[in-house]
Amino acid sequence: MTSPYLQELADGVWAYIQPDGSWMINNVGLIGGPEGATSVDVTSTERRMKNYLDAAAKVAAPITRVIYTHAHPDHSNGASLLPDAEILAHASVTKELQHTPPPASHIFTPFVQGEVSARLPTREFADAVELTIGDRRIDVRHPARPSHTRGDAYVWLPDERILFTGDLVFNGGTPFALSGSPSGWLETLDELAALQPTTIVPGHGPVGGVEILEPVARYLRFVIAAAHDAHNRDLIPLDAARGLDLGEFAGWLDSERIVGNVHRAIAELDDRQPDFAAAWQDMYDYNGSRPLDCHA
Repeated sequence: MTSPYLQELADGVWAYIQPDGSWMINNVGLIGGPEGATSVDVTSTERRMKNYLDAAAKVAAPITRVIYTHAHPDHSNGASLLPDAEILAHASVTKELQHTPPPASHIFTPFVQGEVSARLPTREFADAVELTIGDRRIDVRHPARPSHTRGDAYVWLPDERILFTGDLVFNGGTPFALSGSPSGWLETLDELAALQPTTIVPGHGPVGGVEILEPVARYLRFVIAAAHDAHNRDLIPLDAARGLDLGEFAGWLDSERIVGNVHRAIAELDDRQPDFAAAWQDMYDYNGSRPLDCHA
């Protein structure tokens, strides 16, 4: 597996890319400033977070602010190693961090998290907030609908036309909507495309341009169609997923997420919440009753 690396996107703006972008291996953004840097998310484990902080210290001032793009642990766990930084997030993230139980311990292959944990937001926003770092404008926006999660945020640098999406975009990995809404996510992708970004930093996978949005949209449309078919045939999510030909999506990382996505999409049709524990167990069963590979 390739080592993580900083990719300079503009003067004072970097993406910290962590291959291969599978479970718990996310990307981070770094925006420099004269009085401190801003980190768009953090990493999942103590080892990975210390490596990121070492890399960041070589190019930017110390990090004084973290923007969470959502509450999932790969994007928030490392924040405890920045105990004095401001934590900016959408208003729903605090509740998600406090009340979302983790998957059962057998779901993933073992990994060493180390001495890190998520910090709760110190500053919340409802719709959007505009920040200024030096002479750089940074827009932090909530898409106003559940998408990847209920508390998604994306970070837009309008002058540079750089977009940090968090997990609203996966590039080469399977999108995961169990905590959000496939239909809402589709609307949000249109919102992102309307910005006409030149550079997109996805939550997982390589940096790209606007062309990396459409594969995510195709996948979500595939999930929604599969859920409608399963609903009409009264299939449970695991059986529905096992009957699917993933086609162009079969080679994407973490393909077992199809089961969790179908769980969510069927639940939406019934206007209810999915059974999260059952969805995780079904992903495990879809994977041959083996733990999901996690290389964090």
